[in-house]
Amino acid sequence: MSTLVLDGGLSTQLEALGADLGDELWSARLLLEDPALIRSAHAAYFAAGADVATTASYQASFPGFARKGLDVARAERLMRLSVELAAQARDEAGSGLVAASIGPYGACLANGAEYTGDYDLDEDGLVAWHRPRWEILASSEADLLACETIPSYPEARALVRLLAETPSVKVWVSFSCRDAAHLSDGTPITEAAALFTGDSQVVAVGANCTAPRHIPGLIASLTGMLPVVVYPNSGETWDAGRRRWRGAADPVEYGQAAKEWQAAGASLIGGCCRTTPKHIRQIRAHLS
Repeated sequence: MSTLVLDGGLSTQLEALGADLGDELWSARLLLEDPALIRSAHAAYFAAGADVATTASYQASFPGFARKGLDVARAERLMRLSVELAAQARDEAGSGLVAASIGPYGACLANGAEYTGDYDLDEDGLVAWHRPRWEILASSEADLLACETIPSYPEARALVRLLAETPSVKVWVSFSCRDAAHLSDGTPITEAAALFTGDSQVVAVGANCTAPRHIPGLIASLTGMLPVVVYPNSGETWDAGRRRWRGAADPVEYGQAAKEWQAAGASLIGGCCRTTPKHIRQIRAHLS
């Protein structure tokens, strides 16, 4: 499998373009208020060398939109718009793929649970919560679904069940991890990845929004199971109470690191929160 360069932090680029994302809907709020800015952010990543645009649907959910007074029909329209905006940027760039973001239940809670897996729903509840958005994005024009920042084993099992309901859909599954071997809830990543091994719908399994220092160990754990996807954050930590990143970024040059991750076995490589088109240009330059 040839290496695909993913994009970087969508919210990070939107903030760089002047967006105020101090809201529980985060980047999804701009689907309602400034969709052209989302398209511009996607365009910046394609210009930097990304092969894939990940949509602004990570934080989009029916409960989240309902809290803003939007009915089901309008919420569905905004979710589909997220795919359309990425596709427009892709078409303007001339090539590329669109991955519809399936964020975790914890993103809707807006309390940092995507980095802990501390949920108030069991597996059945998670299936029911994810299903409406899943069905919409699975039926969109996206090339595949990006199930990302998944922090817990029950949520991974819920995704397996939804995959079985939509047999024509391709996905990658990417976990948030506490260290070089475990999901945020403490499950060994090998145990979670094993749920998807041998499933022809799954194009890759890996980690995102995880510190770069943990990526080599996670790749080593996953190599040989499935193609590996990695797109770490800067290494800073999300403070859910203050809604800001804190701490220092890992001292890593993304281009050189990406080259090492590729050599170790990663096939899809990009960046997550606090990474920018600059990081993607570095990755592209070192992988070309």
